[in-house]
Amino acid sequence: MSVVRLRGQVRDYALALPEAWEDHPWDESVVKVRKKIFVFLGMEPPSKWPVSITVKLPGSHPMALAQRGVESSGYGLGRAGWVTVDLAKAGLPFEALREWVDESYRAVAPKRLIAEWDATLQDG
Repeated sequence: MSVVRLRGQVRDYALALPEAWEDHPWDESVVKVRKKIFVFLGMEPPSKWPVSITVKLPGSHPMALAQRGVESSGYGLGRAGWVTVDLAKAGLPFEALREWVDESYRAVAPKRLIAEWDATLQDG
């Protein structure tokens, strides 16, 4: 699968989460829950930058950093658990990226919203 298509799958999945919406600060695509970013999608391809995503992983941060193509995010975000995944270098399947998007969403979304989401997951 192409990295552009994989990025699109991650974007679509993230946007399907409760109260998620896309924004474009700094000429980048991001997905937010309410006003908080939980996935950075970078510049729209094609661009001079690698196709990558950035997510907050407070629980699996050390494991993620052990993967090829994954590094601590810049601008001080890495200290807060953010990692940047170069989709071409990492070669990770969508299922792994989906789990990281879920973890990132849970790290920034309001607790009440997460509880409602969990209830819908149990019902369906």
